[in-house]
Amino acid sequence: MPTLTLTEAQAQFEPEPGWLNTASYGLPPRAAWDEMQAMLRDWRHGRTSWEAWDTSTDRARASFARLVGVPVEQVATGSVVSPFVGLLASSLSAGTRVLVPAGEFTSNLFPYLVQQHARGLEVETVPLETLAERVVPGVRLVAVSAVQSSDGTVTDLTSLAKRAHDVGALLAVDATQAVGWLPVDASQVDLLVCGGYKWLCSPRGSCFCVVSPALGDTLVPQAAGWYAGEDVHASYYGPSMTLAGDARRFDTSPAWPVWVGTAPAVELLEQVGVEQVREHNVGLANRFRAGLGLEPSNSAIVSAQVADAGPKLEAAGVRAASRAGSLRVSFHLYSTVADVDLALDALVG
Repeated sequence: MPTLTLTEAQAQFEPEPGWLNTASYGLPPRAAWDEMQAMLRDWRHGRTSWEAWDTSTDRARASFARLVGVPVEQVATGSVVSPFVGLLASSLSAGTRVLVPAGEFTSNLFPYLVQQHARGLEVETVPLETLAERVVPGVRLVAVSAVQSSDGTVTDLTSLAKRAHDVGALLAVDATQAVGWLPVDASQVDLLVCGGYKWLCSPRGSCFCVVSPALGDTLVPQAAGWYAGEDVHASYYGPSMTLAGDARRFDTSPAWPVWVGTAPAVELLEQVGVEQVREHNVGLANRFRAGLGLEPSNSAIVSAQVADAGPKLEAAGVRAASRAGSLRVSFHLYSTVADVDLALDALVG
């Protein structure tokens, strides 16, 4: 149950007007900023040991697990998306058929293409709108983003998971553009990876990976180090090796400052509730869409063709992005009606 109102959560942020680019990176709440600055001061002066900083990794892991509805034992931590995707890609045998949408963000595509060249995976890209119907017997893996980075299209993961599992295929999801504003049930997919620096409002360099128990039993933790040990403090030196019995065996050693900033950011989103964040974000996105004469959508990301959008927004102090040849704006819990109207005034007057 949410313990913060949206207004209380918004008071934790200090964006300058016109920040409409969370799909590129999110802004930190005050608690994340303050904890990170305190850690940096301690580091600068050598006031403490690292173990206290390391507790933030497990705080963040537990909060993320609750956000996506899985046991914490299924969540691994790392730094970025593609190594986790590569872990799955490297486990697939030659001739495995992999289906990916055309235009998929390459962190969820290149690891499969690398293995196509190296070991003979069969990687096929198809239009996103026909992806589900192309999931047929013989396809072994479907890889897709929960929300498309380029234009904000939301994938129906429930339907796609059922389709994939009905034909014996795995479903691997990049949820970087989703978790934090869109409710996501990770229990229905086989692998879910999420970078923290966008909608989770975390520093860049924290990433979560949900691994289903069945899939986890087939993956080799190729990057295992001391932090993948059952007891990390007994895993500093070899030659004996006892890896964690759960998804922690896929952990990589954490960058402590990043995770100190990640834990309070993810916890705040959990406290305000993703449903409340979605309602706010999509409401602002649809206000923006209406101002451009577009139909409503179900996404916090808006992609639109607007002549000279970049210079117009820059002149008005609005920070947005250009992706796949179109303007891309994105709205999060710290965005306001005033931000929307500032952008619309710049674009259409």
